[in-house]
Amino acid sequence: MQLLHPHSLRHPSFQFQTRRSNSSSRLLLSHKFLHSQASIISSRIRILKRVSQNLSVAKAVSTQASSTGESVATTLEKDVLKALSQIIDPDFGTDIVSCGFVKDLGIDEALGEVTFRLELTTPACPVKDMFENKANEVVAALPWVKKVNVKMSAQPAKPIFAGQLPPGLSRISSIVAVSSCKGGVGKSTVAVNLAYTLAGMGARVGIFDADVYGPSLPTMVNPESRILEMNPETKAIIPTEYMGVKLVSFGFAGQGRAIMRGPMVSGVINQLLTTADWGELDYLVIDMPPGTGDIQLTLCQVAPLTAAVIVTTPQKLAFIDVVKGVRMFSKLKVPCVAVVENMCHFDADGKRYYPFGKGSGSEVVKQFGIPHLFDLPIRPTLSASGDSGTPEVVSDPLSEVARTFQDLGVCVVQQCAKIRQQVSTAVTYDKYLKAIRVKVPNSDEEFLLHPATVRRNDRSAQSVDEWTGEQKVQFGDVAEDIEPEDIRPMGNYAVSITWPDGFSQIAPYDQLETIERLVDVPPLSPVEV
Repeated sequence: MQLLHPHSLRHPSFQFQTRRSNSSSRLLLSHKFLHSQASIISSRIRILKRVSQNLSVAKAVSTQASSTGESVATTLEKDVLKALSQIIDPDFGTDIVSCGFVKDLGIDEALGEVTFRLELTTPACPVKDMFENKANEVVAALPWVKKVNVKMSAQPAKPIFAGQLPPGLSRISSIVAVSSCKGGVGKSTVAVNLAYTLAGMGARVGIFDADVYGPSLPTMVNPESRILEMNPETKAIIPTEYMGVKLVSFGFAGQGRAIMRGPMVSGVINQLLTTADWGELDYLVIDMPPGTGDIQLTLCQVAPLTAAVIVTTPQKLAFIDVVKGVRMFSKLKVPCVAVVENMCHFDADGKRYYPFGKGSGSEVVKQFGIPHLFDLPIRPTLSASGDSGTPEVVSDPLSEVARTFQDLGVCVVQQCAKIRQQVSTAVTYDKYLKAIRVKVPNSDEEFLLHPATVRRNDRSAQSVDEWTGEQKVQFGDVAEDIEPEDIRPMGNYAVSITWPDGFSQIAPYDQLETIERLVDVPPLSPVEV
């Protein structure tokens, strides 16, 4: 290794190499500096663009607010609600803002953050995920929004007829009857599996086994406590439970099967149903006994049935009895929302066989206009699950049968919500027009009635003599400017109208449709509006 003497550093050749090395270093440093400065400038340009965009949006919002005389916060809130009003509820046919689903709306102007809650009418809502995704999408599309926080909740609708019901039924939102009017068609199987499907969708559910002569529930479920108990203080029956579903059956009363006459059976059913402490339920599924006699009529009159599901089999004999049941529900103004055709077919050797023929279910749908038909195949597992005490939808939730019940559950949830909406808004009082607005469920026609005309057409014993038919309330007894104080639904067939003198009038829809209508309603002035 050769060491250089300090004096040799003065040699011209070395000095040239040193100068060249220093020049290269300076050039490299200069290039790095310029690249760094360019990055800083580019970053600042991007920041300035974002600031400019935000200022433009803020200026536009501020200009809009100034032109309308509103605060910026109010304008931003209207923007969010307008965006959310694009989302239509498929059951009600109305946007979610008009339905009142949007709650706790909060806006952070500085951060561009929007927070709100969508409160649905049932935890079993089949489109809740769609609502959440769509709400995020439409609000995030607003130019000033940087972040969206959506919370989902459910506040089950209060029972429409709560003030007119026994205490045990007053906190049940919807009551669904499962009926066949013929034994042996699988009605109890459908009722139990439907109930546990609704529970699996997140709803609070109960089952009432109304067949006193041959209760099926003790065989089809296996609760830990198989005896109904009574609250010593309130004298209310405490339902037993199995997998989160409340259960009441005469089979859990320690009496087995009843041997008694019809009037006694009606009394037992009334007691079991109305004195049970059901608590707050979204759905009570009633497993109706076969037939269309006193027991069935008692159930329909005691419990305000929201809807009915009809169960049949392909045979013509089953169809004949089912028709009687459909007509009974029609007369009692209980909508039939679905038909389940059980034991339709089975598959073997690559072929599908129909041992009981075809067409019973579709004939019911066609003849009575029931909107939905569901087919259940013959499956040994479905029968075995009923005997084992564990419903098929619980033991095998991914099976073909479970998927059919899932579709049925979605149908029941949607139809009950639609019916409740129709009933709650069927008859209302328009204070601006000073007229009673009527839109009977399952009818597209809407009409107006004069309050005084409705009051004068009361047909109760207080207004008309029952023996002579003479009108007690005369034309002049009712003031022309009378207004109702309150209007409430009475089942699916009538409304109760409370008048200023304290009189409560029961007005069936059928009667309201025959009353003279208002035709030329004068338009409102801007001041009145």
